[in-house]
Amino acid sequence: MAWRINKLLKTLLTILIVLGIIIFTITMYFTINYPISYQNLIDKYSKQFNVDPYLIAAMINVESRYDKDAMSHKEARGLMQISSSTGLWGAEALSIEDFQLEMLFDPETNIRIGTWYLDMLSKEFGNNPQLILAAYNGGSGNVGKWLKNSQYSDDGKSLKKIPFEETKAYVEKVSKNYNIYRILYKDEFQSVSTDKESRFIIAIHSFRKLFKNLIKYK
Repeated sequence: MAWRINKLLKTLLTILIVLGIIIFTITMYFTINYPISYQNLIDKYSKQFNVDPYLIAAMINVESRYDKDAMSHKEARGLMQISSSTGLWGAEALSIEDFQLEMLFDPETNIRIGTWYLDMLSKEFGNNPQLILAAYNGGSGNVGKWLKNSQYSDDGKSLKKIPFEETKAYVEKVSKNYNIYRILYKDEFQSVSTDKESRFIIAIHSFRKLFKNLIKYK
């Protein structure tokens, strides 16, 4: 009888260990792939410009993976990957004094201009998320042309096809991230949090940079 109990306990312990490993793995996967930081700044400017904070959070992850020092090959800068032209336009519209492009690496300036730009696109495209995201990535002028082309739009109000593969993939990726962020960080923006980069994200970026350098000089 005792050996049966011991066997059962060992089986239960094994199951608990396996479940623990599974839960830990899933938690680490979502934490690493869908991080969040600068919640106060996202909340602040989402309210000021009436933009969904989860959309901002998702876009930052897709654009820069929360790396405030990120720069693309097209020289888009910072968390929301603001282009030079958009940065200058936004700085003028928002009356940011002594603006320089390097200021786009500042999280608050970047999120402020990026969220302002999302508001501008929202007004231009009737608060249609698909069009807003397509315009953010592919340019509002292109989206306007696509809406007038029956090959890409049936009603002139939405797109049945996005001709730029990069923009199509971007819209799909941000939409996926948005749905995940709404679940993972429910009520995240209703409580006091931080406007600074999280230590966890700093550690992730430090590891990535170290790994890239090791590969580069190998």
